[in-house]
Amino acid sequence: MAQPIVNVIGAGLAGSEAAWQLANRGVQVRLYEMRPVKQTPAHHTDKFAELVCSNSLRANSLTNAVGVLKEEMRRLNSVIIKAADECSVPAGGALAVDRHEFAAKVTELVKNHPNVTVINEEVTDIPEGPTVIATGPLTSKALSDKLKELTGEEYLYFYDAAAPIVEKDSIDMEKVYFKSRYDKGEAAYINCPMTEEEFDRFYEALISAETVPLKEFEKEIYFEGCMPIEVMAQRGKKTLLFGPMKPVGLEDPRTGKRPFAVVQLRQDDAAGTLYNIVGFQTHLKWGAQKEVIRLIPGLENAEIVRYGVMHRNTFINSPKLLKPTYQYKYREDLFFAGQMTGVEGYVESAASGLVAGINAANLVLGKQLVVFPPETAIGSMAHYITSANPKHFQPMNANFGLFAPLDEKIKDKKKKNERYAQRALETIQNFIKKS
Repeated sequence: MAQPIVNVIGAGLAGSEAAWQLANRGVQVRLYEMRPVKQTPAHHTDKFAELVCSNSLRANSLTNAVGVLKEEMRRLNSVIIKAADECSVPAGGALAVDRHEFAAKVTELVKNHPNVTVINEEVTDIPEGPTVIATGPLTSKALSDKLKELTGEEYLYFYDAAAPIVEKDSIDMEKVYFKSRYDKGEAAYINCPMTEEEFDRFYEALISAETVPLKEFEKEIYFEGCMPIEVMAQRGKKTLLFGPMKPVGLEDPRTGKRPFAVVQLRQDDAAGTLYNIVGFQTHLKWGAQKEVIRLIPGLENAEIVRYGVMHRNTFINSPKLLKPTYQYKYREDLFFAGQMTGVEGYVESAASGLVAGINAANLVLGKQLVVFPPETAIGSMAHYITSANPKHFQPMNANFGLFAPLDEKIKDKKKKNERYAQRALETIQNFIKKS
């Protein structure tokens, strides 16, 4: 019987990982990579898994969700983590790599696999037959147009405009109140009321905060979509007071009075453990975001699980379109992986490629597809991107707020994180044994 064949489009972190997982399961892989025939604005080489931003794969410690994610991937024979471990450079508690050695190592391992055939050409249409699409945040225009046709234009996005997300447990609930504007529907929002003095202090900090410089190919973002909060603020205080911080219809039920300004937080996950700050998409540096956010009443000690970002990024509305197997809902032999699915970060992208690769292999080999448990880092990401509110879906990185809640209540943050990690690794071990 002929070996089954799967197409993988894109040899970035997710595509390389998907190809590796497929090839190791005896599946023939046609790996398409348009570089060096056609370059993107961010890449400089023809190597697989080229890191275009930082050379850090973030924390290695198991008290950090991305550290747990990496350990799960090690146990699943991830090529990205294998190469990163081999090419690591000193970076304290983080896993950082020599980016050139790392890309060369991934390229060598994947390219030399007997089941992988590399085809250097641009893919301009979605192939028939089993396929993993992992073309990343800078997907070419031709393929983007085909994805629009496939998914429906309203479900394909070309930039992130993500507001910061905080853990509900870290909000000082004494200072805030639940309410929807004009009491419409359920009291779904957490409202942080501000006096004029508090607003002025916040406003001054916001307009003087340091921003991230925009790359050349990102400059059209503001005109396409949301305006960063700091750009709105530059237009004057009234822009905020009549915009995202409008107090109208949000009287404080404890006083019966309308605050001078209000910052609203909206539930972000099904479990109600995470809340995003409404209208606060931003280009501020992360340190500046933390300082500004902590000037908001009730958020003085807020635990920020995802900072606000705005950058060029092609991604789909995964809650509408994907299953937790990373399989497209309307075509069972089509899988998506990487940042295109709404996972954020190098390791998260590779992890999604790992799941898509395993499941594409299982599909063509006639085996049961796998859904990773929500107690694991891998499973929590898959669960989040396929169950988040599709109306407000924005990319997300790994954090303990996404994990299935613990059975026991643990106050100490370090101990709580250690328990999340311990449970995740026990769960993944049992999962691997059974799969």
